[in-house]
Amino acid sequence: MASSTEIPNYQANNSNEIELPIDMRFNEGHVVSIVIYSVLMIISAAGNTTVLVLIAHRKLVSKSRIHTMLMHLAIADLLVTFLMMPLEIVWAFTVSWKAGDAMCRIMAFFRVFGLYLSSFVLVCISMDRYYAVIRPLQLWDVDKRGKIMLCLAWLGSVVCSMPQIIVFHLETHPNITWYSQCVTFNTFPTYTHEITYSLFGMIMMYWFPLIVIIYTYSSILLEICRRSRKSGDDKIRRSSMGFLTRARIRTLKMTVIIVAVFFICWTPYYVMSL
Repeated sequence: MASSTEIPNYQANNSNEIELPIDMRFNEGHVVSIVIYSVLMIISAAGNTTVLVLIAHRKLVSKSRIHTMLMHLAIADLLVTFLMMPLEIVWAFTVSWKAGDAMCRIMAFFRVFGLYLSSFVLVCISMDRYYAVIRPLQLWDVDKRGKIMLCLAWLGSVVCSMPQIIVFHLETHPNITWYSQCVTFNTFPTYTHEITYSLFGMIMMYWFPLIVIIYTYSSILLEICRRSRKSGDDKIRRSSMGFLTRARIRTLKMTVIIVAVFFICWTPYYVMSL
């Protein structure tokens, strides 16, 4: 697509007219991209805006760390919705880059910023739940810890996205001077450097959050199972067993859903990027 790292060459027909390669012209693939991104944008905008409004309303009634984190998650998703998706739609429509070098670098930053932030906030939520269940005696100053984690999520997203401003730039076709593209072409000294940068993004945006999410929620589930097996007073034990069983089921469902959704949504993207 338009984000490829190379600028394709052109061919000339017998009439000496320039014939652009298929990927440099508007084609069926661009139509599919526009339709898919448009549908996803509408769904994401409606869903995340609704979530944001509901959370904001609940925060007026009772303040909660998890509500705050979910609000930041919705904001991260809305950044992707209203920054990345419109960019991809317009870019697919124009095919070439029309906005200049400065906007190329700025939009390259925002193309990944929301994605990093969404992944890192999910890490914050899983860590918050982990401390609440596994380390309940360390809940002193827990609100401060939650704020620190969210600040680190935003800061980490900025730091991880900053290289985009350096590696992406406007490149003009050597033969077709009116055709420019926002690419990483000629930025990396070797192919190894380019692969290393891609692996860095994959690790920070996909593998690191996935490993943390699996570890924290698995630990929570194991802790609930351990507590449910503890002996005690029969009456109290029966009462607590019922609660712990329900908690175990809820946690298991939540763990499976979160891991599955994260894996299903992110894996195809990185498989296609390989």
